Amino acid sequence: MSDSASLTTDHPGQAASATPPARGRSRRLSDRWLAVVFISPALLLLLAMSVFPLLWALYLSFTDYSATRGGPANFVGFENYTAILASAQVHLRALTTVIYVIGAVALQTVLGFTIAYLISRRTHGRGLLTTLFLVPMMLSPVVVGLFWRFMLDAQFGVINSMLGSLGLGQVEWLTRQQTALFSLIVVDTWQWTPFIMLIALAGLTAVPKYLYEAASIDRASEWFRFRTITLPLVWPLLLIAVLFRAIEAFRLFDLVYILTSGGPGVSTETLSFHVYKVAFLGFNTGTASAYGILMVLIVIVLTQLYLRYLNKLKED
Repeated sequence: MSDSASLTTDHPGQAASATPPARGRSRRLSDRWLAVVFISPALLLLLAMSVFPLLWALYLSFTDYSATRGGPANFVGFENYTAILASAQVHLRALTTVIYVIGAVALQTVLGFTIAYLISRRTHGRGLLTTLFLVPMMLSPVVVGLFWRFMLDAQFGVINSMLGSLGLGQVEWLTRQQTALFSLIVVDTWQWTPFIMLIALAGLTAVPKYLYEAASIDRASEWFRFRTITLPLVWPLLLIAVLFRAIEAFRLFDLVYILTSGGPGVSTETLSFHVYKVAFLGFNTGTASAYGILMVLIVIVLTQLYLRYLNKLKED
């Protein structure tokens, strides 16, 4: 009797673990099965809307399939890929895309970080200023494109009206090759600079205050504080924002479609807009699928290299 009592009192955990489950509880209602039941619909939807179209596009990229031509698709191997990589037109579109991405992202990074730095130094009205600067980012790209299309109109636009009131000549912003791509960069910068500003502002507000206090005790200059404290701590977060914006700018389509439609000529025809023309104007579905697969591969490779640089920067 004493031995059984000692077992129950000395090892309560063993006694509790040895207790059998309730008879009315089904094994199918365990936490593992409930997780599977709730996750399965979302997982199936993700597979149906993301993975399957990607695999189908990969298959079509090896064929000469056309959406308007009857009959089965013929397997052509890597002909679509070789034709794309050897095309001078594709090289020109790729150069236009690179110029646009570098120009837009660089301008947005400089302006966004500058605005965030100035807002972070204010003690009053910081929330109101941040909300006002975030308004362009909340608008639809189609709305932004139509808005700026009217503003940049050569005859009736408000920009040329202001230039005329200052005694300057009118500029054909969207109909000249020298200014059309620059206008796209300006419009995209106006809309997405708040994104960089928001991330940079989050990094600036997270910098420990005691670092600035120690620098002020040592009578460090403002430039020294910025170069040795502010910029090194905010730089990794700023690089992540640059990565997101570069990916978005690389697949730009809506602003090009609304503002210039790739013109004048092909001066503003980015890769994404060129894929649209190949797929829905030329109806070369197989070639357009190869374009899409190559663009996905380029983004994946460049992103991996960029993330390796970020990891190395974090380790240093």
